[in-house]
Amino acid sequence: MKDFNILWLQSAGCGGCTMSLLCAESPDLLETFENFGIRILWHPALSAETGADAIAIFDDVLSRRVQLDVLCVEGAVARGPKGTGRFHVLSGTGRPMLEWVKQLADVAENVVAVGSCAAFGGVTAAGPNPSDAAGLQYDGMLDGGILGAHFRSRSGRPVINIAGCPTHPNWVTETMMMLSMNALGEDDLDAYRRPRFYADHLVHHGCPRNEYYEFKASAAHLSELGCMMENLGCIGTQAHADCNTRTWNGEGSCTRGGYPCINCTAPEFEEPGRVFTETPKIAGVPVGLPSDMPKAWFVALASLSKAATPKRIRDNASANHIVTPPAVKDTNRK
Repeated sequence: MKDFNILWLQSAGCGGCTMSLLCAESPDLLETFENFGIRILWHPALSAETGADAIAIFDDVLSRRVQLDVLCVEGAVARGPKGTGRFHVLSGTGRPMLEWVKQLADVAENVVAVGSCAAFGGVTAAGPNPSDAAGLQYDGMLDGGILGAHFRSRSGRPVINIAGCPTHPNWVTETMMMLSMNALGEDDLDAYRRPRFYADHLVHHGCPRNEYYEFKASAAHLSELGCMMENLGCIGTQAHADCNTRTWNGEGSCTRGGYPCINCTAPEFEEPGRVFTETPKIAGVPVGLPSDMPKAWFVALASLSKAATPKRIRDNASANHIVTPPAVKDTNRK
């Protein structure tokens, strides 16, 4: 089997997507790469090569002596000051990361933005953004980024955005597996060019608080068991990801850990215009309604649901543990 070569750059970010990737399981990272003939040419945290040895790998790729199947970029790319990119110079090269990314993207068969910072700018580009950081092909919600709206890699694909903060490790490994088999086309990407195998789902799917959501039995404080949509800012009903059906480390997710979903796979999630743990409302109705739900229907259903809320669910929603267990019923009765 011919090697499928990946070169991974870490730009302006926290490195959290790499830390998440190392937690891949079923199969783990090394087993996945071995089974699919995936070879990491260089990764700043995982490779032994440094200095001149690392630069020699870059030179081999740029001269096309070594095939570059995927350029992975983690972290937003700093364009400042004044478009020079010199706020972030790749150590030992004297050249801005901005230049390296552009040159390597030109010879790569595929370009992948790993994490929301690389995809859209993310946390790195939040606030006044003094480094003028941006994603590879998006600047927030706007097409463009550092490579331009019309960029296509040598395979003809746009930048593939494995958005998340951080990404789920299996989103990365599954994308790499699909690319290695040439099984990921532009139709397999959603409107923000996120792989649809995870972006066609909502965080709401599989959430352990769904029974509370159905009856609009809401938590008022983070320690409580109820649905966090009404009061605590959870937007899992709008967030595109499969976090609750493809859990983290075999069992976790934000909502399972008691924290509201902040929609970290979306552009500009980092600046929602409100406190993450507060739900903005107009006339008592949350501003951000569930995806595909008309406001009139939501108001009507919410009223009916609250009126029909069982005492058990109402009691447990405002508690930090189960205080009223489900009734034991004979389910064999005809």
